[in-house]
Amino acid sequence: MPIRPPADPDTDRLLTAPVFIISPVRSGSTLLRAMLNAHPDLHAPHELHVRRLRVEFDTSLAEKAMAALGHTRADLEHLLWDRVLHRELVRSGKRFIVEKTPANAFVFDRLAACWPDARFVFLLRHPASIASSWYEASPDKRTPEEAAKDALRYMKAVQRARAALPGLTVRYEELTAEPEKIGRGICEFLGLPWSPELLSYGTPDVVSKGLGDWKDKIRSGSVQPGRTLPRPEEIPDVLQDMCRSWEYLP
Repeated sequence: MPIRPPADPDTDRLLTAPVFIISPVRSGSTLLRAMLNAHPDLHAPHELHVRRLRVEFDTSLAEKAMAALGHTRADLEHLLWDRVLHRELVRSGKRFIVEKTPANAFVFDRLAACWPDARFVFLLRHPASIASSWYEASPDKRTPEEAAKDALRYMKAVQRARAALPGLTVRYEELTAEPEKIGRGICEFLGLPWSPELLSYGTPDVVSKGLGDWKDKIRSGSVQPGRTLPRPEEIPDVLQDMCRSWEYLP
């Protein structure tokens, strides 16, 4: 299925300069989106999973008709994605939307094609901390070893996105240790004034498993300290290379 930019951005896109947080699971993306949602110009809803919204042709005639208009199935899906996000933004009354679904890392190329003016914030966290948190989120579903391997898929996708796209890289450990400094940097990157509301964001409107973090830390309404970093000997072998790549190990 060919992926391409909009033929006529002014006509084909309602959304302007959307912001995408590209991150692995359990990396602090709900905290970051809650902080950004407190900004008067940013609307950061719960995870929207728009990449899972599909368009299908029930008949060959439908496909032929759309082709005559110049639309592929991917083009129509992009129109749908744009309309859903734009509607959500308009209902918020704010200027820009922020989308943080972790699985977006697997379709970063489609996001960049769909919205050529999109801005990207890459959120990193110590890989072993991600894996531990991923296991703790559903210990009945996966072993610690399986959690590490599964989380690594997201990390590798984020790494590919960082290599392919311009954007701002933020670390969860720095965000929790110096939230004002990092928050100011993000606002500067987005061309927005600093807003102190980012530091006391209040309880997010949606805290539900599958749509964002639901733990007590995020419900507290303010930035909480991150967990102690794992010692080198506690890092699973499968995560060693990623730890070095992300400069958590020498």
